[in-house]
Amino acid sequence: MKTLLQKTTLVLAIFLISSCSSVKVASDYDKNTNFNDYKTFAFLKSGIDKAEINDLDKRRILRAIESDLIAKGFTKSENPDMLVSIFTKAREKVNVYNNGVGPYYYNWNWTPWYWNNYNMISKSTEGILYIDLIDAKKRELVWQGQGTGYLVTKSKKVEKKEERINEFVEKIMVEYPPALN
Repeated sequence: MKTLLQKTTLVLAIFLISSCSSVKVASDYDKNTNFNDYKTFAFLKSGIDKAEINDLDKRRILRAIESDLIAKGFTKSENPDMLVSIFTKAREKVNVYNNGVGPYYYNWNWTPWYWNNYNMISKSTEGILYIDLIDAKKRELVWQGQGTGYLVTKSKKVEKKEERINEFVEKIMVEYPPALN
């Protein structure tokens, strides 16, 4: 019984730690597409230019996507089978916590039964990265991956930012190519 409790506690702790920094991923695709036909890729500049992020982060995302596709056996080409585009969204989340903290002096008498309420406000930026894979000949979207998670925006360390971007891209691209049954 004691070991079961310890294992349950350990699993719960790992879940809570990983859920704080995780990226939620979803993907969608055209089920009539034969993904084995795609061997080469290029980036769709017109789509990427519309992404509302700074150019440094754009290049980080594109390098991560390129690295992932090359690792999967794709080749970057001037005459590609598939075009890659990205789209981003960000929203700031504001959480207000009303916590009762500590005893309060009331009418000149100290009483432990009256608790003073303090409001705590926390802000975080949640980002969404869309990766679109487009059939180059038909100019139709054939696959879209989406990753949602919290961004490291206030970190002064470039490595932390790159690590988070790589995590986003890696988790999204795990879904490509789709497992066709």
